[in-house]
Amino acid sequence: MNNLQKHSIYKYVTISDVQYEKLDITYEVFGKKIHTAPIIVVFHALTGNSDVASDEKGWWKDLIGYNKTIDLNRFTIISFNILGNGYDGNLIENYADFTAKDIAILNFHTLRSLGVKNIYGVIGGSLGGGIAWELVAEFPKFSSYLFAIATDWKATDWVLGFCGTQESILKNSANPLADARRMAMLFYRSPVSLQSKFERKKQDNKQFAVNSWLNHHGSKLQHRFSIQAYLMMNQLLASVDITRGEYKEDVFQKLETTIVQISIESDLLYLPDENKETAEYLKELGIKNSYFQVKSEDGHDAFLIEHDQIGAFIKPFLAYDTSKSNSENAA
Repeated sequence: MNNLQKHSIYKYVTISDVQYEKLDITYEVFGKKIHTAPIIVVFHALTGNSDVASDEKGWWKDLIGYNKTIDLNRFTIISFNILGNGYDGNLIENYADFTAKDIAILNFHTLRSLGVKNIYGVIGGSLGGGIAWELVAEFPKFSSYLFAIATDWKATDWVLGFCGTQESILKNSANPLADARRMAMLFYRSPVSLQSKFERKKQDNKQFAVNSWLNHHGSKLQHRFSIQAYLMMNQLLASVDITRGEYKEDVFQKLETTIVQISIESDLLYLPDENKETAEYLKELGIKNSYFQVKSEDGHDAFLIEHDQIGAFIKPFLAYDTSKSNSENAA
């Protein structure tokens, strides 16, 4: 957290029409200094944070780093803490006041405060990808590329049901964080993944290994997360919808970003067929887009595992024109 920086936004009125006198937005910067190179913005997943590339705890350091796919020798990386994730000490009590679109707007204003007029790309997986979708929909000229991984532009009925059940567990369970995490992990992996990993084996205490593994993840989360943070992130996941109150075609036709969708063949949370449908719709509207699919049995969590495949998909889009000045790319 030594690299953590803060920008305060005053008198912000949320999409749900609630005014907050002050909100602190925190972020980290990796790679080149701001305004010296093209900028890529990163949004994290539900239990993640802004540390995407540190040697010790960077959760995406296999993808983002020096001489990695997203090369810190060539890009400026600005990675945000999603408001209320608790990593920076800030929690939101009234989580229902906020939507994913609010987070996109708040982070956009933070980037503007840094003098950033546009960015090369925005990337995120799962919740982070949903917020990235919201950013390019709300500010169509701001980003040249969207890299949306294991995510969608809206919360489907399946995702809404998942989030509703998570909220119920968090509010009613005697062991809320651990129980919610146990349930979520079943959605983040796949039946094939768990079968190949555990093969119905038992531990010495006669407990099935899969349940021991789930208990471990539940206990681990309790030591680094809070119920308030979980409720907030869960609320944001359920709120993703770039068309909010508008006609779908009107919203999509405004997009000026090249959309790169990456799905996972075994993902139970965000089905590849939904991303394929979006790709076809974008094609019909004449919007530049590409679709790729990760081959993995590890389900939704593969976006945190299959770095080589994801890197191979996005690398061709990172070959920017080096003849342009840094100011043109970064300003």
